Amino acid sequence: MNAEETIYLLALQKAKGIGSINAKKLIKSCGSAKAVFTEKQQNLLKIDGIGAFKLKGLKDKTLLKKAEKEYEFTQKNNIQIISFLNDDYPLYLKNAIDSPIVYFQKGTVNFNTKNSISIVGTRNMTNYGKSFLEKLFDEIKEYNPLIISGLAYGVDIYAHQLAIKNNLQTVAVLAHGLNQIYPSKHHAEATKMLENGGLITEFWSTSNPDRENFIKRNRIVAGLSQATIVIESAIKGGSLITADIANSYNRDVFAVPGRVTDLYSAGCNNLIKTNKAAMLTSGKDLVYILNWDVKETPKVIQKQLFIELDETEEKIYNYLLNEGKQSLDMIALHCNFPIYKISSILLNLELKGVIKPLHGKLFEAI
Repeated sequence: MNAEETIYLLALQKAKGIGSINAKKLIKSCGSAKAVFTEKQQNLLKIDGIGAFKLKGLKDKTLLKKAEKEYEFTQKNNIQIISFLNDDYPLYLKNAIDSPIVYFQKGTVNFNTKNSISIVGTRNMTNYGKSFLEKLFDEIKEYNPLIISGLAYGVDIYAHQLAIKNNLQTVAVLAHGLNQIYPSKHHAEATKMLENGGLITEFWSTSNPDRENFIKRNRIVAGLSQATIVIESAIKGGSLITADIANSYNRDVFAVPGRVTDLYSAGCNNLIKTNKAAMLTSGKDLVYILNWDVKETPKVIQKQLFIELDETEEKIYNYLLNEGKQSLDMIALHCNFPIYKISSILLNLELKGVIKPLHGKLFEAI
């Protein structure tokens, strides 16, 4: 993507009242970020969900100058700007409806990896949580997963440290710009990550680690991976927000159970009790449910000799036939259907005996 279009993308990202969902609508309708700023307002108002109030932000004459300055900062500091229109934008994140239109990246991270998990939890990790994490990494390191977290105290930083120790890719999603590291105490780990992983953020270099930024950061933590694991959490906390977001993206969520009297197991126990997370007792649970290394026993389904598929069903069936096992997320992404619609279509195809569900929310054509 050329510099000019990137600058317009940055300007659109910074426009007040737009947001990532509306920004994508505008770009899709106009053809480019630059075209959004040059299009007549009467045409923009015809776009579904776009009103005059939301378009006020586009009239800010300082946007482009600010965007140019931020672009110059990234160029001087070897920071990549990744657009949702780029081929190297992570597929899992792209399938999250509110994913950022651009984010900033430093490091050598490769998101085109089969296995990826987000690990979150309390900043006040106990010895129980620490021991579980160590055991978990011992059991899953052979599958070479990408480890994603938020560089915070407690569970986050220990997950990053264990990833580095086990030579696994690890990515920290930050709640501020790449001109700083917060907490500063974790600067050494952040630097080490650049060798096998990286740092990413949607926030400009002018952004500080403000409270509201952490909630926005959490959606990227949840969106980047196959599954989110909550190690320890009190009954309320940012980790539970991340788990809720992951569920809204139809991703797997796991929680480590604990004693009912333990403060930092209360949130995990409640996630399991309310069916918002699967119980995680070992790495084997993760490997099995996410289908990392499981030989499937085919479910016997009587296939009809003559099957009539409508246009939508045929598109999805042919995709699975050509691509093999695929997750619901990937099917929705590549077949260009919303997840809620995909789910009902897959059920119909299963009933017709032409596909079968597998562990880890995967599907396969028969």
